[in-house]
Amino acid sequence: MRQLYSFYTDAFWIALKSILEHKLRAFLTLIGIIIGVAAVIVVSASISGLKTYVIGQVSKVLGSNHFMITRLAQVGGMSGEEYERLNRRNRDVIWEEYEYVRDNCQLCTYVGAQMNAGADLQENAIEMPSVRMIGVTDNMYEIEDKTLEEGRFFSKEEVERSASVAVIGMDVKERLFEFTSPIGKQIKIRGVPVTIIGMEAKRGSFFGQSQDRHVYIPITLHNQIFNRTGGLQIHGKTVIDENFKPSIEEAELLLRNKRQLIGTDEATFSVVNVDEFNSTMDQVTGAIAAVVLPITAIILLVGGIVVMNIMLVSVTERTFEVGLRKALGATQSQILLQFLIESALLCIVGGLLGIMLSFGATAAVGAALGLTMTITVFYVVISIIVSSGIGIVAGLYPAWKAARLDPIVALQKV
Repeated sequence: MRQLYSFYTDAFWIALKSILEHKLRAFLTLIGIIIGVAAVIVVSASISGLKTYVIGQVSKVLGSNHFMITRLAQVGGMSGEEYERLNRRNRDVIWEEYEYVRDNCQLCTYVGAQMNAGADLQENAIEMPSVRMIGVTDNMYEIEDKTLEEGRFFSKEEVERSASVAVIGMDVKERLFEFTSPIGKQIKIRGVPVTIIGMEAKRGSFFGQSQDRHVYIPITLHNQIFNRTGGLQIHGKTVIDENFKPSIEEAELLLRNKRQLIGTDEATFSVVNVDEFNSTMDQVTGAIAAVVLPITAIILLVGGIVVMNIMLVSVTERTFEVGLRKALGATQSQILLQFLIESALLCIVGGLLGIMLSFGATAAVGAALGLTMTITVFYVVISIIVSSGIGIVAGLYPAWKAARLDPIVALQKV
């Protein structure tokens, strides 16, 4: 046992000494491994950061434990034929259906409603076209976990009496009230004056579309201004995580019953929830990783070929050493292991340097893109295993070649 330990210890120090004696050559040899390992880790961190960013933005828009029932919605891809089929089959959600779900959904903590429209705004000489007008119930503040920068959200009583009040997004404030507080000011929506009572905190953009270019008004006022009674979105939320999926099922069943759909009938509405979006993002990022990571890993393959080449050079340079060791009693397996250990150690060093490089590159890319990028332990461990594996594979032929040298011929290579 001690003899075996001594052999591996000696082999390790000989390999390390060989690397340190040719630092520049070793570094140039390892550039492919270093860049390959760093690229794999940075790409995986970027994919993870993209997923975190998108889910975070969705949570800002939708809130947690939140689902929505509407006429037509789909998370993920939808073919043209499928869209046309759903468009013909599905019906608008109306006010009476919202009230039925609201009054009978026992597992729902909140049930609210929303309607959307667009209008141009003007304040003095400043115009702001195509602003999203969102009519909501008062509890949408809790449902979507909204945060106000200033003022307050409207109350249930204000919704019931169609009060002329509004809560604006940050883009509207910066465009129309850049140098003053908007609270207490009035804007006109299609000629109807409304008083601003609150301003939502900035939410940023989502896939290039601003989430702050909107005005919230009571849904009853929205119906009066835009003369709509259908096209509602029903929004539900639970504060107890375990009740989230059962509450969706209950709300779906209630609306099916209201529409007199029997068990075999397809639903004539769509349901969207945050968990479904998260699952879709898992599929999307998984597909990206499946395509990008193997391409990135090609760099590691190129690095392995370079390592094999330098190990062949090393065997040629150390032919006399190999012959001397074999003449002194070293076996073929010991010579083989000696060069395999050197090759693996070389690639492990490259892997460690690649990991160090990836930390800096990840921080730089994250700062440039504004993403929170996380290096996972899984990919770090995989990178070390892969780099050492490449070292072993790349060193097999040179080590085999060294192990088969005839000691008499090798000793003549002085």
